[in-house]
Amino acid sequence: MHDFLHTFFDWHEISSVLPTLLTEGLSNTLLIAALAIVLGLVVGMLLAMLLLSTSRWVRLPARIYVDVFRGIPAIVTVSLVGLGLPASGIQPFGRSPLGYAVIAVGMISAAYCAEIFRSGIQSVPEGQMQAGRSLGMSYLRTMRVIIVPQGIRNVLPALTGQFIVDIKESSLVYLLGLSVGQRELYFIAQEHQAATYNSSSLVAAALCYLVITIPLTYFVNWLDRRLRDGPSTQRPLPATAMAEELPTPTATVVTPHDDLSKEAKA
Repeated sequence: MHDFLHTFFDWHEISSVLPTLLTEGLSNTLLIAALAIVLGLVVGMLLAMLLLSTSRWVRLPARIYVDVFRGIPAIVTVSLVGLGLPASGIQPFGRSPLGYAVIAVGMISAAYCAEIFRSGIQSVPEGQMQAGRSLGMSYLRTMRVIIVPQGIRNVLPALTGQFIVDIKESSLVYLLGLSVGQRELYFIAQEHQAATYNSSSLVAAALCYLVITIPLTYFVNWLDRRLRDGPSTQRPLPATAMAEELPTPTATVVTPHDDLSKEAKA
């Protein structure tokens, strides 16, 4: 038991690596994930529009992209982009691996965001498109003003879940050999573990990831319930108030004289 605690929960090792994890690793992890998310959203929306095209030749390139990047393991994509592009002479970011890391994670995210956007847009009733066209809107304007906003609202929980995946997949960029100042959480923890042969630094990195992902997970669950159930637009009235609002029934009293008058008229 002592060896187990020393290997995974050595407070001395955790306290020695935790400041670097919080100051350098956490900020770079969030930076890589945020830029990758923005890239994934933009490219994913463009791919979704192509996937919804009525032309087969327009849909085909987008479908190939989505199928390829969803089918290849993320670690392979990061290696191909981060290591393969510079080796082939394509160096838009020079020798800095940070840009290639963002591109790699963003390309993976775009493939998943494209399918999320496509499903959300297709979930909007067709009557919405017909209503927009009947008002004189063009197809593109109807999509931009009516269809796409509703589609995005339908898939907000799925998009937030994809953001969590992007944060976790940012740990794969350690393969690119980030320099000091660009290292993310896992890279720092892995370096420390290799130097000390103690896994407590990896546990510290895992805790940092949990601090980010657990609140986002609960936010996704809350958002999903919120969108599924809808906000309460009207509070139920108390029983006394409902009784006051009900109309008071009026009784009609029939007297014997009324009966006699009716017989006389007959």
